[in-house]
Amino acid sequence: MSRFEINNEIIGIEVDSFGAELKSLRRLSDGREYMWNADPAYWKRTSPVLFPLVGSLQGQQYTYEGKTYAMSQHGFARDMEFKPVREKAGQEKGSRGQALWFELRENGESMERYPFPFLLRIGYVLKGAGVQVHWQVENTGSADMYFSIGGHPAFLCPIEEGARQSDYLIGFDTKNALVSTVIGRDGLASDRKKTYELEEGILPIDEHLFDDDALIIEHDQAHRVSLMTKEKEPYLTVSFDAPLFGIWSPPHKNAPFICIEPWYGRCDAESFNGTLGEREWGNKLLPGERFEAAYTIGI
Repeated sequence: MSRFEINNEIIGIEVDSFGAELKSLRRLSDGREYMWNADPAYWKRTSPVLFPLVGSLQGQQYTYEGKTYAMSQHGFARDMEFKPVREKAGQEKGSRGQALWFELRENGESMERYPFPFLLRIGYVLKGAGVQVHWQVENTGSADMYFSIGGHPAFLCPIEEGARQSDYLIGFDTKNALVSTVIGRDGLASDRKKTYELEEGILPIDEHLFDDDALIIEHDQAHRVSLMTKEKEPYLTVSFDAPLFGIWSPPHKNAPFICIEPWYGRCDAESFNGTLGEREWGNKLLPGERFEAAYTIGI
């Protein structure tokens, strides 16, 4: 594994080739860091990609063409070594540039869990005070391919030394109440819903917000989510086109970070008993087809 770094005149990022994981986003003017530091006392990751699965499966397994395959939560890409590509756009830590790209292909181990040849590319492109995170998924096989993909970036909250997370707010690009699907047994989606009323598009953070695990906001209810100071000033915003997203911090841990997670996919429902191709919010690629999506983290 190797750590890669690029910067422009405003921000710098670092990405690890293991998992193609964004490890650092900092403001150059004062060195302020925005990403969680992966302290295993709370959560050992910073910004894993979720592929080819978002969330958990019924019984940690799925069926495809009559065969059963085991797969743990969020898939395997986050725990695989990616190959850096487009080297002229960014090199090892210490270089300058505007973009970093990484790719992952199937191997013998992945085929045992996920029987599809694929090419997954992850790109990080700097644009002013933001970084665009790009996903490209290509079906390189001869059969239809089913997959999910999502982001799981964790951001410091509180970001000011000595502050409390409950001093902060979450802002949305909607003033409507948000309806969240409640996580049930074994990390699966229950049929229960919880409504979060917003005040002018703002949700206060309290110590019980994540007691039921992640908030799962489906059906295009919002496409921009900000972490805000108590003065209602955003200090970080995630913008996306994804049809659903999660907001998460480890339950009952008072962890000093919050994840804002754009998703093209979701965990199974508690009542689901179908095949891989019948999973809710799943995606399908014909042979040779490519899926592309992106989200932006801005400071």
